[in-house]
Amino acid sequence: MIAVVCGVDTSTQSCKVEFFALDDGRRIAGATAAHPPVAPPRSEQNPHAWWNAFVGAFRAALAQAGDVSVRAISVAGQCHGMVPLDAHGEVIRDAKLWNDTTTDGELRRLTERIGADRLIASTGSLPTAAFTLSKVAWFADHEPENFSRLATILLPHDYLTYRLTGAFATDRSEASGTGYFDPSANRYLLDHLALIDESRDWAAMLPEVLPPDGVAGTTTSAAMTELGIAEPALVSAGGGDQHASALGLGIAEGDAVFAFGTSGVVFSTTPEPVRDARGFVNGVANLTGGFLPLVCTLNGAKVIDTFARLMGANHDELSALALQAGSDGPVLAAFLDGERTPNRPLASGLLADLTTETSREQLARAAYEGVVFGLVAGLSHFERCGVRTDGEVIAIGGAARSAATRQILADALGKPVHLVDAPEAVARGAAVQAAAVLSETPIMELAEHWKPARRVAAEPARVSTERFARYAEVAAIDTLDRSRG
Repeated sequence: MIAVVCGVDTSTQSCKVEFFALDDGRRIAGATAAHPPVAPPRSEQNPHAWWNAFVGAFRAALAQAGDVSVRAISVAGQCHGMVPLDAHGEVIRDAKLWNDTTTDGELRRLTERIGADRLIASTGSLPTAAFTLSKVAWFADHEPENFSRLATILLPHDYLTYRLTGAFATDRSEASGTGYFDPSANRYLLDHLALIDESRDWAAMLPEVLPPDGVAGTTTSAAMTELGIAEPALVSAGGGDQHASALGLGIAEGDAVFAFGTSGVVFSTTPEPVRDARGFVNGVANLTGGFLPLVCTLNGAKVIDTFARLMGANHDELSALALQAGSDGPVLAAFLDGERTPNRPLASGLLADLTTETSREQLARAAYEGVVFGLVAGLSHFERCGVRTDGEVIAIGGAARSAATRQILADALGKPVHLVDAPEAVARGAAVQAAAVLSETPIMELAEHWKPARRVAAEPARVSTERFARYAEVAAIDTLDRSRG
């Protein structure tokens, strides 16, 4: 019998479950189950669907793995979403997700009352409508009867941990994306929530914030029955998706990871807090006791999906077309579903410089550039904040499988782009945490031991700043300040 740990990635789109051998970190098995589809501006999911998907994926992976003993589980997942529970621990309503932009009005009013500078100083970030704080305010304003039943607020990964253990627990990485937690002082900012309702005992309604090596508990008998395991498994703190991904990739200070998923994300890791006075960089906590400067855009791989549909091409064909384009042609401000960075929740996409000579190849390239350039702009904000970017560039996520994504990124940065032998980096990072906590090994030490191999997937071919400069002009990102919109 092989002793294994389980890493879970409960994302917007699906739940992925991966088993890794405890002794050496080799992958044993994995499975995926879909979540209900969502589309901004109103983006909500029933947390019970997450649990059902997790149970289904876990059982499928267990059947694939054969004779194994699951010793520990860690859940990483989509950030910011609000899971409201009543006094009996039951879900009151569907969870509002990170990409639900209907809460922007509440966020604007809270930001005005608290002050943008104070928010950045206390939370490390200038919250957008993605942050949980705005969801709680929306709940109070729009559903007062349901809000009156509110007893506990959890985040998406917290909910699975709760179903596994019965404990209300979270971690620094997830808490620092709420808008009411200080990741430097490791404490909740209850005064932010008091602005929503000063009569509530907010401290009693929030999960315990566990340290990186914290333990939420062990699996309950009910959870064990649903999962099909006979022995209790330790459940560690878990964390946010990109935070777990950083751990699974084994990144070091100076590395820059570009994640091309439902959203687009660029992140790195630092030992010290990062505070961006202009509010573009989120200075959230990581899973090792440090920090994970991060810029997130709302429009990732779905932009490429949309252009593939409009052009009647599959993804391989669209990528090939983009790589055949020259240096001229239209540029895309890819704000198709609004945008998070820059914070324009009501925006739509803008395709500029169309002419009668525009080709299919140029349109395809514009789609990829719209996604890539938004994150390249994010990296420039890192550099402005003094974050090191002199390490390797790593591309992950579904759209990173496209040669066009990788090549355009390499050309935009003038640096090689690496792929990593870790197709499910989030689940892998969660498993690293679970194994480290179970074996009482320092997390960074085990992450280095389990670090996956990297390979160069694209070298810069035609480095040029003109197309990015034109993108910045069309997207108007060069004139942004902390204003909302």
